[in-house]
Amino acid sequence: MAVQAGKDLLVKVDMTSDGQFETIAGLRATRVSFNAETVDVTSLDSDGGWRELLAGAGVRSCNISGSGVFRDEGTDERARQLFFDGLTPGFQIIIPAFGVVEGPFQVTALEYAGQLNGEATYELSLQSAGILTFTPDLVVV
Repeated sequence: MAVQAGKDLLVKVDMTSDGQFETIAGLRATRVSFNAETVDVTSLDSDGGWRELLAGAGVRSCNISGSGVFRDEGTDERARQLFFDGLTPGFQIIIPAFGVVEGPFQVTALEYAGQLNGEATYELSLQSAGILTFTPDLVVV
């Protein structure tokens, strides 16, 4: 995979639950983390004493965090309302030259900050709240 611009990693939210996604504006830094718990089934009979894991078991999750500046009243309000209402709407995460991850997420943290001589900033954290789908980027290089 060739070098990609960080600005191309996008987090989009379904604004009205109708499948129309908008980029959460103002994000300057974004991080996506995929996790899979393991289920250890090692026993005294395990071949050579090596650990054995149960395939397909355990909980899978995706965490997203981002920080940025206020740019768009609509997506700012949507993120705020999702947090206070505890909703889990659809999100799309566009990972350049990799693909699109889509599914329900919950806004689990929302922080605001600002300094006297600087801009107001925010940070948000999302955690997956259901089945995620992955569509690979089919761009041929």
